[in-house]
Amino acid sequence: MPSLDALVGRYSTILCDIWGVIHDGGQLLPGAAGRLAGWKRDGKTIILVTNAPRPASTVQQWLDALGLPRSAYDAITSSGEAGIAALTSPPRGIGFLGTRDDRADLVAHGVTIINARFTELACTGLDEARDDPADYRVLLGNLAGADVLLHCLNPDRVVIHHGRREPCAGALADLYETLGGRVCWYGKPHAPIYDHALKLAGNPPRSAVLAIGDGLVTDMLGAARYGLDAVFVSNGINAGKPVPNDFARRNGLGDWQPRLTVADLS
Repeated sequence: MPSLDALVGRYSTILCDIWGVIHDGGQLLPGAAGRLAGWKRDGKTIILVTNAPRPASTVQQWLDALGLPRSAYDAITSSGEAGIAALTSPPRGIGFLGTRDDRADLVAHGVTIINARFTELACTGLDEARDDPADYRVLLGNLAGADVLLHCLNPDRVVIHHGRREPCAGALADLYETLGGRVCWYGKPHAPIYDHALKLAGNPPRSAVLAIGDGLVTDMLGAARYGLDAVFVSNGINAGKPVPNDFARRNGLGDWQPRLTVADLS
């Protein structure tokens, strides 16, 4: 089994997840910044790919605040950026579910949010008052009954924030689908975010690209479906557990498996 650096040496481009790999929501994870900087010195192109429901510029400001040098990567793409593009072309009124900060960010980037008589809803996650997806069942049931299209700007189901598991927009979107609602998903594991990431990297062949992440149904499933090799970071949301033996079979991936599993980037 190769070391992480030896494996990375075979590729020109790294698509690296952010939350759970580079930071935990409050601080940089040990060794992550140094590892990225080392790969950059070795000539690798590093694109940070995140399911954050905010535009890349906001994600970059957050990374700046955490202390990640911009010299440690080349560019950022986010599910929020893809969602904003869809919600503003053409311009129209959109409902909203998420935090006040997320709402303000969408409005600042051209999304028109209305409070009633909408046929589409932007979901960035849970709001400040309710932290259990089950608390949204009645609301989501009513929206599904009205055939409101839910735009899920963060397909993550859960993240680890300061050591605590917190549900994300993907958990609400899953519930919405079980209630009969329609969902438009942005970000990993869906192909458009990978298309954009490779464009930012100069369109390298997929055989020259390595994806790194801690999410099974986002990072690993997305890489596999897109035809990319991958490194699984087990100490993120999977709490140190390896990729399940039946992961590929359950997802119709043939004999696919990550090239390497590491605890973290240290």
